[in-house]
Amino acid sequence: MKKLEPLAADFHRYLTLERGLSRNTCLAYAGDFSAFLAYCRGLGRDPLKADAHFIEEYLWTLKSDKKLKSSSIFRKTEALRSFYRFLMLEGRLSADPTHNFKAPRIAQLVPQFLSGRDMEKLLTYPARDNFARMRTVAAIELLYAAGLRISELLGLRLEAVNLQQGWLRVFGKGAKERIVPVHQAAIETLKKYMELRQAKFGGRDADAEIFLNRSGKKISRVQLWKDILKLGKEAGLAVHPHLFRHTFASHLVQGGADLRSVQEMLGHTSLNTTQIYSHVEKSGVKAAHEKFHPDKE
Repeated sequence: MKKLEPLAADFHRYLTLERGLSRNTCLAYAGDFSAFLAYCRGLGRDPLKADAHFIEEYLWTLKSDKKLKSSSIFRKTEALRSFYRFLMLEGRLSADPTHNFKAPRIAQLVPQFLSGRDMEKLLTYPARDNFARMRTVAAIELLYAAGLRISELLGLRLEAVNLQQGWLRVFGKGAKERIVPVHQAAIETLKKYMELRQAKFGGRDADAEIFLNRSGKKISRVQLWKDILKLGKEAGLAVHPHLFRHTFASHLVQGGADLRSVQEMLGHTSLNTTQIYSHVEKSGVKAAHEKFHPDKE
């Protein structure tokens, strides 16, 4: 199987450069591919000679023996389909054994989200004028006001924010850029945090990201996650960063925003992903945000 190691590296480059997938997705697919190689190695099979029946048996084993959820089977199926598609593009196979594969259907459950009252309770919870607490409050405001993924929030740099016009330049999955409007309440909270940030790091060599730790370096995902959970607990609410993205989309749709505008603001490639929130209507992105976001004042 050593001959497959260079192939695995090429596959990873294909996912990153040609498919433009996010780092987290590439890492997940790499793990899925490694697990499949281990399965092939255990049975003495060459994955380059695997047929559809062999791959289906592998996926069935994951479901029946490993008791993996449909969402995990779906991702692993997509990883293998991507691998064999890559082999076809490279001319290393004459036929794709996954060509007729259909990934298991995943139940489209409506995401959980906070009520308007709970969101107001959280946003009006005493912030205290210290750097760490204002950083957490500002992070929650942006996660909710712009529907950001936590990775997008952590990647925000100073030059990506236009406080005068109320826009953020966000780089989402696969480094895809989008412009997201932000309401005035979130801008005011961000300004307060930025004042504390400037006072703390103005004369020091700090990173260019907006959200920094006490050393002036980009704050870690784990630390911000913990801070958000702590503030939510103090306010009597069970929250996590992605909950605010669901709440953002749900509140917009509840207020009457069209789904295509919500899709663009969330950065979904396909409208099918956004369909989980509601039905499609037509309207402009900026107008929909200003008209329907409940915290626009």
